[in-house]
Amino acid sequence: MLEIVGTDAGGVAALPDRSLALVRAAQLLLAPQRLLAELGPWWQAEQAAGRIPVERSCPALLASDRSEQIFGPLQQALASGEPAVLLASGDPLWFGIGRLLLQHFPAAQLRFHPAPCSLQLAFARLCRPWQDASWISLHGRDPEPLAAALQKRPSALAVLTDPSRGGAEEVRRILAASGLEAAYAFWLCERLGHSAERVQRLEPGAPLPLDCDPLHLVLLIAESPAGAADPATLPLFGLDDGLFLQHDDRPGLMTKREVRIQLLADLELPELGVLWDIGAGVGSVGLEALRLRPGLKLWAIEVRGGSAALIAANAERLGVRPAGLREAKAPEALAELPDPDRVLLGGSGRERVAVLTAVLQRLRPGGVVVIPLATVEALAELRPLLEQAGCAVKVAQHQAWRGAPLAEGTRLAPLNPVLVLKGRLP
Repeated sequence: MLEIVGTDAGGVAALPDRSLALVRAAQLLLAPQRLLAELGPWWQAEQAAGRIPVERSCPALLASDRSEQIFGPLQQALASGEPAVLLASGDPLWFGIGRLLLQHFPAAQLRFHPAPCSLQLAFARLCRPWQDASWISLHGRDPEPLAAALQKRPSALAVLTDPSRGGAEEVRRILAASGLEAAYAFWLCERLGHSAERVQRLEPGAPLPLDCDPLHLVLLIAESPAGAADPATLPLFGLDDGLFLQHDDRPGLMTKREVRIQLLADLELPELGVLWDIGAGVGSVGLEALRLRPGLKLWAIEVRGGSAALIAANAERLGVRPAGLREAKAPEALAELPDPDRVLLGGSGRERVAVLTAVLQRLRPGGVVVIPLATVEALAELRPLLEQAGCAVKVAQHQAWRGAPLAEGTRLAPLNPVLVLKGRLP
C-alpha cells in the first residue's frame, strides 16, 4: 500500500499523529524537494526523542518533483510489500499528484490522507465562508480564463498563481486591465500552514513585498467600492466597470465599459430633452449620459427589486441626479413618463416587442432609440418594428478585446460581442 499524505507549508513537523506514524514506519519516503531536505534532520530528531528506534536507518529518500522518475521505485516497493509514503502538498487529489498516481497504479494500492488545501486555509485566515467562492488555476496556463472569470464578477475568487509566469503581480495586472481594482480586495496569502505564514491585504498600487514567497495564492474578495470618489476627478465618460455598485445576487450584470461608450455615441445625446433608460440594470449608461449632458431628464426603469436604491447610490457616486427611478415592469411603467427624445432599450425577454411598440408610439419626432442585443434572433424580431414605424435603421456589431498579461507580452482577451440596433424617427 502506498500512503499519500498531504501536508501544509509546515511540512512533516505539522502532520497529525496518525500521519506521523505512517512516515515513521516508511522504508521508502518520497516528497517534493522543498520538503525532502528537512526529512533527514527530522528523522534524527525523532530518534533522539525516542519515537523511532535508534537502530533503524533513515528510509530511502526520493524527490517527487519529477513524477516520471518515481513510478519505477514505487512499483518495486509495492511489489515487495515495502512500506512507502509519499508526502504531497495539501489535498493530493486537488491539483496534486493524486491524479498521476491513479493513472499508474490501481486505486486499491493507494490510500490518501489529505491535509486542508490552500483554499481552505486561506479562507480560514480571513474568517470568511467559502461555499460561494470560485477558483481558477494559472499553473502553466494563459491568463485569459482569469480575465473571463472576472467578467462574471464572482463574490470571491481564489487564484492559484504560477510564480514562474508572474504570480501575484500577473493577477494584479489582469485585475487592473479589467477595470475592477476598486471592486475587489486583494489578499496575498504566503506559506499557509507554516510558522512564518503571512496573509496581507494589498491596496491598489501598493508594491508586492520584495520577499514574496513563491508558495503563495491570491484571494479576490468582492466589496463595494470604498467611498465615493470626487465626481470632478472622474473621466467624463467611459468609467471603469469597478466604479459601479452591483446587485449582490447578480454581480457582473451590467453594460461593460466598451459597450457603454458605443451606446452613448449611438444615442446622439441632445443638450436638453428626455432620456428613457429601460432595463437600466445598475444605471451605468443613463448615469454616464447625465455626465455628458447634465440638462437631460433621465428616467431609469428596472424591474429588479432594490434597483432604485442601487441606481440612486451610483448616481450619487457620479455626481448626477436622475429625474426619476422606477422599479416597475415595462411597458406598463412607461405610461406616466414624459415623452422621450432618446431611448435606450436594454434587458431581454419576451416583452421586448411590446416595449418597443410602446416606445415608438411615444418617441418624439427626430427621436432615437438604441437597442443592444446579444442574438441575431432578437435583431430579426425587432428590426421590422423600427422599419414599420418609418425609422431610419442602422445595425452594427461591436467586439472588444482587453489586454491581459502573457509571459513578457500582452494577450487580447475577448469580451462578448454585442449587436446594436438603432432607429431614428424623421
